[in-house]
Amino acid sequence: MQGGIEITRAGAADDQALSLIGATTFLETYADLLPGEDIVTHCRTLHGADYYRDWLSDDSRLAWIARNASGAPVGYLTAGPPDLPVDTRSTDLEINRIYVLATLKGQGLGRRLLDSAAEAARELEVTRLVLGVFGRNQAAQAFYARLGFRQIGVRQFQVGASLHDDLVLGLDLT
Repeated sequence: MQGGIEITRAGAADDQALSLIGATTFLETYADLLPGEDIVTHCRTLHGADYYRDWLSDDSRLAWIARNASGAPVGYLTAGPPDLPVDTRSTDLEINRIYVLATLKGQGLGRRLLDSAAEAARELEVTRLVLGVFGRNQAAQAFYARLGFRQIGVRQFQVGASLHDDLVLGLDLT
């Protein structure tokens, strides 16, 4: 446990916690960037407990959850087979979501979550992590650039009724 925060692999019993932290951090991150109704729709459908329950029951998908000393969820990362509109390799793993409470940003938790995923990826003989990041989220783009991610494409991403551009990034693990 570093800084009072422990990162563990998420399991079936973590669906409610992932839902809570997912919706909270999505709202924190995008409240000033996206229409409110689109955020509510997105969180209701793609951050509901049922969504995470299905995710956690799929053996091809991985998830980590960060909890503070009291056990409250404060961040998470999910990963799985790539589903991106760029050339991907059979040895790629897509980071689907990585969110940390705003009060903990800048303290290394996002990097620790990514390190956990990279370690598991190497054990699975994954050679590259890939992800999409909102084209207007400069802070996230700078974070990924510091870790060595480079742009490999662009995709469009639906949030509620709105379509947005994401940058597709990759990080070689070899």
